[in-house]
Amino acid sequence: MRSRLPSMPQLRGARGQRGLTLFGLLTWAILVGMVAYVALRVFPTVNEYLTIQRTVDKIAASAPSTVAEARAAFERQKDIEYSISTIGGKDLEVTKENDKVVLSFAYDKEIPLYGPVFLLIKYEGRSR
Repeated sequence: MRSRLPSMPQLRGARGQRGLTLFGLLTWAILVGMVAYVALRVFPTVNEYLTIQRTVDKIAASAPSTVAEARAAFERQKDIEYSISTIGGKDLEVTKENDKVVLSFAYDKEIPLYGPVFLLIKYEGRSR
């Protein structure tokens, strides 16, 4: 009598083989690498923006009496903070709303990615 052992295709079931092909692995590696590269290039500009925002909030909270005083305070803080290099005190717009000093700023940052390819980020903010 013959034994009725299942053949190989029956052992695997209907699903077949599962896994990641070499081509799929390379595609994901390139995609993750590109995203990581862009993130590493963008992070310093985001850090600078957050530092500028904190500085503007701090200056507005001290309620400077003149526009020149607010700009001078920003320049002093810029000398302390190593990461602020894109804007200066002259780039701040100083207004007054409901007896509160409001400082606002806006600037563009071009980030070179590869050769003639750049990423343009437009930052803007105002004191709270």
